[in-house]
Amino acid sequence: MINQTDLNGRVLFDQGNHTFIWLGSDPNYRRGVVQTNQYLIIDNGKGYLLDPGGIHLFARVVSSVSRYISIDKIAGIFFSHQDPDVSSGIALWLGVTEAKIYVSNLWLRFLPHFGIVDSSRVLGIEDGNKSLSLPSGSKFSFIPAHFLHSTGQFNLYDEKAKMLFTGDIGAAVFPEGEEEVFVEDFDKHIKYIEGFHKRYMASNAAARKWLSVVSRLPIDMMLPQHGAIYTGDNVKRFFSWFENLKCGIDIIDSIYSA
Repeated sequence: MINQTDLNGRVLFDQGNHTFIWLGSDPNYRRGVVQTNQYLIIDNGKGYLLDPGGIHLFARVVSSVSRYISIDKIAGIFFSHQDPDVSSGIALWLGVTEAKIYVSNLWLRFLPHFGIVDSSRVLGIEDGNKSLSLPSGSKFSFIPAHFLHSTGQFNLYDEKAKMLFTGDIGAAVFPEGEEEVFVEDFDKHIKYIEGFHKRYMASNAAARKWLSVVSRLPIDMMLPQHGAIYTGDNVKRFFSWFENLKCGIDIIDSIYSA
């Protein structure tokens, strides 16, 4: 269960020059507004933000980041896809940092609608597996997760921390008062993820293609943009569940007849 101390976030991995941080829950989270997670990675004194969120979260996320690193040390910002809950604060982040923005090539023409004037620091990720070298000598891998749900979605794999940031994959929608930081019981957790994945994920074929890539990686934690973090055996249990899920166009007849 999320408690008061979680408002400030948690350090999930710390190996001296490389730290992976969950930036905490939103104390002003309102029913009817999608809950989101933001993450910060610090590598050799440089910060990297993962899906820092929409405009209404900007002040809170800046405050959370500032507990761990100076804003002017943010070197990169990764957007898993184009949705406003992920990226509508992009112009504000470009204004307060010198960071480079990493996002699928498909969304370069759409992000200016969030108010970007100068897009010279926005770098498109091409389809396929790409990577970004870090100051420590480690790297981030941009893992394709296309059509899960976005047509141009990427995951980010932190090689040193063995963390996989999955964007919308693994997302949970909790009833009020039942929020968790970590998945405690996967069987009970299914009811929080099933409806979302059936409707938002494009197809079982897309899920299996993604799994053919990520299942080969050593993963200690899987971190979605919404809901709880998967650790240990719960990562594999999610993979097994997702591999057999009929979703999107697989169930389109039932959606039209509803």
